[in-house]
Amino acid sequence: MTTRQTIIRDGLVLDGQGRALPQDVLIEDGLIVAMEARGFSVSEDAEPVSATDRLLIPGLVNSHTHSHGALNRGGVEDKVSLEMFLTGGGASTRSRGIDDKYLSAALSAAEMIRRGCTACFDLSLEFPAPSVDGISAVGRAYSDAGMRAVIAPMIADRTIYQALPGLLEALPEDLRLRFGSVGATPTETTFEACGQILANWPLDRRYIRPALGPTIPLHCSDGFLAECSRLAVEHGIAIQTHLAESRAQAATGQSRYGISLVAYLEKLGFLSDHLSVAHAIWLGHDDIRRLSAHGVKVAHNPSSNLRLGSGVAPVREMLREGVAVGIGTDASNTSDGQNMFEAVRLASYLSRIDGFASQEWISAGEALAMATEGSANVLGFEKIGRLAAGYEADIVFLRLESPHFVPLRTPLIQMVFGENGGSVDTVMVGGRVVFRNGRLLTLDEAALRRRAEEAAHRLDEANAEIFVSGARVSRLVGAFCAAQGCDMHSPRRKLRIS
Repeated sequence: MTTRQTIIRDGLVLDGQGRALPQDVLIEDGLIVAMEARGFSVSEDAEPVSATDRLLIPGLVNSHTHSHGALNRGGVEDKVSLEMFLTGGGASTRSRGIDDKYLSAALSAAEMIRRGCTACFDLSLEFPAPSVDGISAVGRAYSDAGMRAVIAPMIADRTIYQALPGLLEALPEDLRLRFGSVGATPTETTFEACGQILANWPLDRRYIRPALGPTIPLHCSDGFLAECSRLAVEHGIAIQTHLAESRAQAATGQSRYGISLVAYLEKLGFLSDHLSVAHAIWLGHDDIRRLSAHGVKVAHNPSSNLRLGSGVAPVREMLREGVAVGIGTDASNTSDGQNMFEAVRLASYLSRIDGFASQEWISAGEALAMATEGSANVLGFEKIGRLAAGYEADIVFLRLESPHFVPLRTPLIQMVFGENGGSVDTVMVGGRVVFRNGRLLTLDEAALRRRAEEAAHRLDEANAEIFVSGARVSRLVGAFCAAQGCDMHSPRRKLRIS
């Protein structure tokens, strides 16, 4: 078997201490095998790649997104809370065929690569139920784009109207009759599809892996969560859910169970090291200790947490308690993009809003570490997120002539606080160049745009009536959930931490 070598010459490599070191990088069959001072000797057969005037960083890793949101970009109005989105935005995944599911994932992947992201954890929603063909289409999109991804069908056995006690009763009679008759997909149908997806995964797991996404614990019965855990153990896969994302979720959990959501999940035996939880905002101190004790990982999503008014997650306390934390973007319709550089900057800045002692702030280095090795931990990829021998050659080249790098004093701070993705010059995944000089080499972005415009017009027309009724009910749900969060047993803590 022929060995393929690449040598990256004359770049500056950002190391774990935030230093920009003048090093060359030798790649063999997609892995970094050596990083040494410039000019070290390699085989004459090694393909040279110039990194002159470039800063090399690990590919960013997105620990939580939803590729189905890309086709609904711009479809979420201003001043919409999480629960309003969950009801009013329900039409966004209806009427989609397999090509639409592929297209939406391809759009999301293209944007991530353009912004220096080389891997993601994608909770992908299909309506009315997950399917082998649909999830395979999402996987093919990432594979064609050249990214790594963990893909989890989003699943539940309760609707939001069943999950939130008193919600249906609070609606006007016509809406109560309409939505009270709506049920979730039968559990047998859901798990039959998931079993087939997990047992017959068609893609290279070095790059694309399956997982499960029980959407929100309140939307899942105890038995449903238990079956997710059983399948995860049987197939050796990860689980990701949305936990305590809103104050209303925390309040409802406390009211329903008499204990916090995290405490109840611990009681069920659902907390484990194959579980990651997205958002994790409305947690008490004991909740964070429980997550740490069971090895549960957290995907922090500062952009969508702000967009939907959900709150500020207690990241510093999580890190202090030993919880592994990654950074995510959430969907393009709820955070308006897939820009991990923006998410990294917000993760640091949000830790400063309450004026606590500066030593409690999330530093630039900590924020970058969460978006690389921290997120890699969430995905379950052991050898990504770092530039070091033995790691996958997932490398991003940043142009040092960009204004925020001039003059170059502290590359780490200048990158984390100044970069918006516009400096991305080259992106490698497994040693393969997938983006160079402003051009994606793996997908035809012009064709994707044409297809997206056509699909958006077609889907908006097909779902117009549902959007209208959804907009009406979402306002009522928003008022109901605001009352839940304010008047029930929600945690009474100041919005603090990072």
